[in-house]
Amino acid sequence: MSTATVVRYTSRPEAANENERLISEVFAELAGVEPEGMFYVAIRLDDGVSFVHIALFEGDDNPLPALAAFGKFASGIHARCAVGPSPVNGTVIGSYGN
Repeated sequence: MSTATVVRYTSRPEAANENERLISEVFAELAGVEPEGMFYVAIRLDDGVSFVHIALFEGDDNPLPALAAFGKFASGIHARCAVGPSPVNGTVIGSYGN
């Protein structure tokens, strides 16, 4: 069964581009590591400062915290945020596509 983690937050306006850059580094590392059984998407909403991350992974072990780029991203998230982050976990009941 898949586990899902959804995180939503609002960055400070002056930190939004840096936040996006750090997210891009996470995706670059993911492309090199290619963890199996994982789907991850990060979305910058139209307001330019709100972000939503969705991670789906098999089992109980989320591979993101093991990534150096994710550690760098996560270490400064509270300083970049005006609101949040607010992570919630759940169980996937269905999905379509990739």
